[in-house]
Amino acid sequence: MAYKGRYSPKNPQKYNGDATDIIYRSLWERNAFRWCDSSDEVVQWSSETVVVPYICKTDGKRHRYFVDLWIRFKSGKILLVEIKPKSQIQPPTKKSRVTKQYLAEVLTHARNKSKWLYAEKYAQDRGWDFQIWSEDHLKQLGIMTL
Repeated sequence: MAYKGRYSPKNPQKYNGDATDIIYRSLWERNAFRWCDSSDEVVQWSSETVVVPYICKTDGKRHRYFVDLWIRFKSGKILLVEIKPKSQIQPPTKKSRVTKQYLAEVLTHARNKSKWLYAEKYAQDRGWDFQIWSEDHLKQLGIMTL
């Protein structure tokens, strides 16, 4: 089940953008927003403000990828973050027969790989880092509530 809503930061001065218009598209995103908002290590953050142009290998056309998080840390490091379930990060498991669902999963994974390849290059060109956070990574950071 996907959750969507508005996030109201406790420290709006840390948000790089309109702090009254922050949308989360999953509970994992909401929890990551809370972490950014409350962490002393995070100086600034924003959601879906970095737009990476990319060419998708599934259709060969130009698209725009809105990265989930942009985070500036006290150390000066800047991080772009995509938040996805572990099941969507790994390629779909080959089935004994090819179903519509399997084909859709393959297409989605290929599209995501295109986005992430361009996001990685975009971040490197600016001296930033790009990471994909799954539920495992969120748990490691203490972001995910059970």
